[in-house]
Amino acid sequence: MLRLTVLDGPLPLHERVAAAVRRAIVEGRVGPGDPLPTALQVADALGVHRNTVLRAYRQLRDDGTIELRAGRGARVRADVPPGEVLREEVDALLRAAARVGLDADAAAELVRTRRPSTPATTRTTTRPKDPT
Repeated sequence: MLRLTVLDGPLPLHERVAAAVRRAIVEGRVGPGDPLPTALQVADALGVHRNTVLRAYRQLRDDGTIELRAGRGARVRADVPPGEVLREEVDALLRAAARVGLDADAAAELVRTRRPSTPATTRTTTRPKDPT
């Protein structure tokens, strides 16, 4: 089963779950046409409500990243290349960089050298084995 890592942070939980799916696509852990775990599987593994995962999946459907089909589950769209899931974010970064006078090369260098000031905490869809 696909392992999703949900980062803690200021975004609502459903948006962080959606981000975890996008990250899995970009990292190549799931590709075009591949099935995603059911909302119930993800919810159980993360210890969240199933509706939170369904909301994340609907968001991914609405932005064109996945397909949802009744009785068939969720799949990464076959026509979405992995880098496409970041296109809007990259475009927004380039617009913001231009507003402060940075060109694309300077923005790319900023991304390359950026390190979070504190490590992110995570939740994953796989739980540690019970020691008993």
